[in-house]
Amino acid sequence: MQKENIEIVVIEDEADLLELLEYHISKEGYQVSGFLSTESVEQFLEEENPSIMIVDRNLPNVEGSSFVKKLRKKGYDIPVIFLSAKDSDEDIEEGFEVGGDDYITKPFNPKELILRIKALLKRSGLESKEKYTYKNIILDCTSRNVFIDGKDISLTNLEFELLLYFMKNISKVVERDTLYELFWNDKQDEPNYNAINVAIARLKKKMGSKYENYIKSVWGSGYKFE
Repeated sequence: MQKENIEIVVIEDEADLLELLEYHISKEGYQVSGFLSTESVEQFLEEENPSIMIVDRNLPNVEGSSFVKKLRKKGYDIPVIFLSAKDSDEDIEEGFEVGGDDYITKPFNPKELILRIKALLKRSGLESKEKYTYKNIILDCTSRNVFIDGKDISLTNLEFELLLYFMKNISKVVERDTLYELFWNDKQDEPNYNAINVAIARLKKKMGSKYENYIKSVWGSGYKFE
């Protein structure tokens, strides 16, 4: 994954410091999205798939480590670097226990932060990661796990590959002939569209009533995932 495709989220309630962090991170060629609180972050994560989150612990309304703990329970495994003035051994230990991957205490050197970001990207293999997120659906190609609202959903290989293909082509019409050629190419003269319909119906059922309508039938063409 190229640097420009790596997005880093920063949650820091001091506006001047947030601006400084955004400057140094973007200067390295990464995309960066900054937030002054956690208020809109979960909605952001439903639509985006950042590579790293940098989280202050002294945030308005919710403590940073509590927020990360909540995300972990929902199935989000985005690597987290805590950046905090809480610098006691107990504070640092707590940060790791709730799901932090690194911990930097304030005051800090921006160069050190950049080095920690690069080290975490390398350690996590995020340059070549295969993970797709849409709303509250997380699909991990490495582990072949699918999480919906934090719950691990058991899919067959075919169902997994179908969902992966849809998540790679969000809002695009996928023709039935394309699906048949990709997943059912058994050399028959006429495609067995019923096999496609049955497989997608089973996938939608496993996704649950809240999400099954994400896969929409497009009359005369195929399906669209949105």
